Amino acid sequence: MNEEIELVLDEARDRMQKALEHLEHELARLRAGKATPALLDGITVDYYGVNSPLNQVSNIHTPDARTILIQPWEKSMLGVIEKAILAANIGLTPINNGEVIRINVPPLTEERRHQLVKQVKNEGETAKISIRNSRKWANDELKKLLKEGLPEDLEKIAEEDVQEMTDDFTAKVDKVITLKEKDILTV
Repeated sequence: MNEEIELVLDEARDRMQKALEHLEHELARLRAGKATPALLDGITVDYYGVNSPLNQVSNIHTPDARTILIQPWEKSMLGVIEKAILAANIGLTPINNGEVIRINVPPLTEERRHQLVKQVKNEGETAKISIRNSRKWANDELKKLLKEGLPEDLEKIAEEDVQEMTDDFTAKVDKVITLKEKDILTV
């Protein structure tokens, strides 16, 4: 196949893959009733004047399914970390015992579970829109190549490849959404 077509297909595949990875990252931050260090992703603390991610100033682990344990590398950071978690407004309350910060993750109510499922579906739809935008971009690029002298049959084959790729990534998004919904609805 034509080298320019390969470049367009590779770029479209990369864009679609990024949309899928972004979805997975966003869903990892949703609380499904289980304690995971990913719940604290995106929280930064002031570490000697530099905003640093929480996982770069402490060890974060989960001793059981309902507890997150944060052990700062310096005890002086306990108060700063506690304030950062409260300021992040993630719906979890840190407990500072002077050594470590413990966060108890409460079980989800039925109503909250259904809200989270709606949120998962919205994130999934956003990912699908991004994938369709990548398809549109690739098809537009193929049309430009057609105007520049690309044979029409090659352009049609490439469009079919783009559509196959779109269907494949859409199916992957559906699979990720289904798994997350099952995870949330499992009591």
